Amino acid sequence: MMYDWFIGRELNPRVKIPLAGVIDIKTFMELRPGMLAWVILDLTFMAKQYANYGYITDSIMLVTFSQALYTFDALWWESSMLTMIDITTDGFGFMLAFGDLVWVPFTYSLQARYLAVHPVKLGLQGVLAVVGVQLFGYYIFRAANNEKNTFRTNPNDPSVKHLKYIQTSTGSKLITSGWWGRARHINYLGDWIMSWAYCLPTGIAGYIVQRQSFVDGNVLGAAFGDKEVVQGEARGWGMLITYFFMLYFAVLLIHREMRDEEKCRKKYGKDWDEYCKRVPWRILPGVY
Repeated sequence: MMYDWFIGRELNPRVKIPLAGVIDIKTFMELRPGMLAWVILDLTFMAKQYANYGYITDSIMLVTFSQALYTFDALWWESSMLTMIDITTDGFGFMLAFGDLVWVPFTYSLQARYLAVHPVKLGLQGVLAVVGVQLFGYYIFRAANNEKNTFRTNPNDPSVKHLKYIQTSTGSKLITSGWWGRARHINYLGDWIMSWAYCLPTGIAGYIVQRQSFVDGNVLGAAFGDKEVVQGEARGWGMLITYFFMLYFAVLLIHREMRDEEKCRKKYGKDWDEYCKRVPWRILPGVY
């Protein structure tokens, strides 16, 4: 009973709303409220930084832009999400409901929240380095997903017609060349590399708030000129928070990959064993 409550028993609960029509609750929740709230919170923290210091740093703009790009990319390519394990396999229970509404916006925006209090100036070289990481991860993520989506919808398309594959007994085709010949979940690698670009702008994170002034029991903010934020002995300790997303995301993707492997092994049987022989790496070629 507890597992059903956590993972969800109903796969695609739907509700009919006047004028809007039938809404798939899980698909809606995956993208709309949590992902958009993530971007809105980032913008709010940018406003907070400006209220505190009277300027906006390149680091917080870079974090906000990178995360907004990720969100709007998901909205633009929404149809490709229909093949994700969240949609195809997981029910809509506490895990996805809490994750979509709470975990995503309030945890994923921790970098912008940190930078709102302790501004970090990257400079041109720092910005270019982070952008390079972001674009590298995005290229792998988007190219792999587009290749798979195109192959599934139109296998005769010139961009995927050359791909090799295994014809399974279930009628499905498992790609064994191109991006999906490098690793069975190569898109997860690009997704994880992009998470680095969200954390790196915070630098060696950690700060201490000094010289707080109290008036009628209230703490005056930095905008009033009587609060100083310095790194001091806290330097480095803040990385436990600002780099948490990168570590958490690796665990999430590996856990998702393991569940996907189990599902595919049950579905394809011996065909999946043959596929694993041809494509031995799970996410990171040569390592895992």
